[in-house]
Amino acid sequence: MQGRDLLLIIIVMVIWGINFTAIKMGASEFDPFVITAIRFFLASFPLVFFIKRPPVSVRYFIAYGTVFGTGVWGMGACAIAFGLSAGMEAILIQLDVLTSVLVGALVYKETITKRMAAGMMIAMLGLTVSIIYTNGNITAAGLFFIAICAICWPLASIIIRQSGTTTPFAFTVWGMAFAPIPLIGLSLLMHGTQGLVSTFTHWNGNAWFSVLFQAYPTTIFGYWIWNKMTLKYPMAILAPTTLMTTVFGLIGGYVIYGEQLSSVQWVSCALFLLGIIVVIYPKKRAADSLTLKPEQAV
Repeated sequence: MQGRDLLLIIIVMVIWGINFTAIKMGASEFDPFVITAIRFFLASFPLVFFIKRPPVSVRYFIAYGTVFGTGVWGMGACAIAFGLSAGMEAILIQLDVLTSVLVGALVYKETITKRMAAGMMIAMLGLTVSIIYTNGNITAAGLFFIAICAICWPLASIIIRQSGTTTPFAFTVWGMAFAPIPLIGLSLLMHGTQGLVSTFTHWNGNAWFSVLFQAYPTTIFGYWIWNKMTLKYPMAILAPTTLMTTVFGLIGGYVIYGEQLSSVQWVSCALFLLGIIVVIYPKKRAADSLTLKPEQAV
């Protein structure tokens, strides 16, 4: 990999790691659905007026906006709002690697090798120990929402594949334009107008930083660089680099919020990530099956 490209990838991983802290700044103070809706509104408008709409049915944009916007990041914001720390979310979101493998096996009849199965068991063991020895950085509700997030990752990828688009970045931008609608709908369903009123009444610097960081450095810049890299390098090389987000996510949570893992959690989280690496690395074919993830970048 060229030195300049490696530097760009590291910059994106730093941004994606800090993004979990940015999510916490918004979701811990305001309605997580409203904050996430504003993120996607800012990320898609006015870009949709300058990026040509991919020639696919509108139903794919609606489906992607719902699954990616609400199922992935709406639930991710809820996980933090319900007690999951930013650092632990940066780690546990790697569950999407496991759910992607399972969906690949169920939907596309891809083979789960013995090594991949072993990696999944190692990861789940590490996750279980982290939950048992939590110091308050993992809650039952937070774990529930992050599990939904992990399940929706591969589903969003299936939508992209089924759409048949040849311009994934443009598809993502147009799909995100439909994300705010179900998010605001969920906010109204759960809180009436209170979520909207409270968010805009108490809007502050943390809210601005949260939505602007998520919309532009994380989404627009991150997607643009990552998509360029996927055209130049195989996923066997790129996929493992996403694990750097966990490191920078932990650093961001510690620096901004003083978040820490328990002693046992440091070991168990390392075990969890080791299992993820084993799943990613079996062979090039297996790694290529994870090419879905870039389009769902944080």
